[in-house]
Amino acid sequence: MTTHPTNEVSIQQWNTMPREAMEAMEPDGDFAKRHLINPVLLRMLGDVRGRCVLDAGCGQGYFSRMLATRGAHVTGVEPTDAMFAYNQEKELALQQGIHYIQADLTRIPDLGSGYDAVVCSMVLPAIPDWKPAMRACVQALRPGGLFLFSVNHPAFEQLLATWRKHGEYRLRRYLEEYEIPLTHATDFHRPISAYLNELAALGCRLREIAEPGLEPGIARETADSEPGIESYVHLPNFLIVAAELP
Repeated sequence: MTTHPTNEVSIQQWNTMPREAMEAMEPDGDFAKRHLINPVLLRMLGDVRGRCVLDAGCGQGYFSRMLATRGAHVTGVEPTDAMFAYNQEKELALQQGIHYIQADLTRIPDLGSGYDAVVCSMVLPAIPDWKPAMRACVQALRPGGLFLFSVNHPAFEQLLATWRKHGEYRLRRYLEEYEIPLTHATDFHRPISAYLNELAALGCRLREIAEPGLEPGIARETADSEPGIESYVHLPNFLIVAAELP
C-alpha cells in the first residue's frame, strides 16, 4: 500500500531547492513561464495598477515582483523557509512594497476577503491535499474578484520528455490521481474535471480556459538547445483557468 504524502512532506521537499535554481528564475521565470504562462496570466489579469493581488504559493516570487512593477499591491504567500527568505531578501533590496507571508496555503491566516485577484500559478499540482488551498484562494476574493490558476495540462503533463523519446506524445493513465517525481519534489496528476468541479463547488463562475501553444518562430530559435521543443507548438503543456466570484 502506497502512503499518500502530506503537505508538510511536500513543503520540506520544495525547501531543498538550491539558491542557484531560484536565481535562475529571475527576472521573469523559466522558458515555459516566459513564453507560455506569464503572457496569458497577465492578459487575463488586465491592468493591475492599484489593485490588490494575492500571489498564492508565490515560490521564489518572480511573478509577485512582476505584478508590483506593474503597479499592483501584492501579497505573496510561500510556505518554504528557503524561498520565503529569498523573497524577503529581494524585497529588502528592491523595496517594491510586497508583503510576503510564510504559510501553508491550506492553513493561511485570515487575509480578509478584499483581494481583487488571486493568482495560484503552478501550485495546486504540488499540494497533496489541494482542495483547502483552492478554497483559501477563493475565500480571499472580494465579490466580483478574479481567481486565476495554472497547472501542467493533465492530458499532456510530461510532453517534452515523451516527445523526445518517441517523436510523439503518449499517455496511458489519466483518470486516477498519481505522483509525478520532479527534480526537487513531487507533483500530482489529477484530471481536469477535478479542478473544474471543485471550482464550481466553491461558487466560482468560469470566465476562460487557455491552453497556450508556443510560437513556431520561438520553437525554431530554441530547437538546437531544447530538442523536442516543437511539441509545445502542437500540444499544450499548460492549462490556465480564469474564474470570477459572483
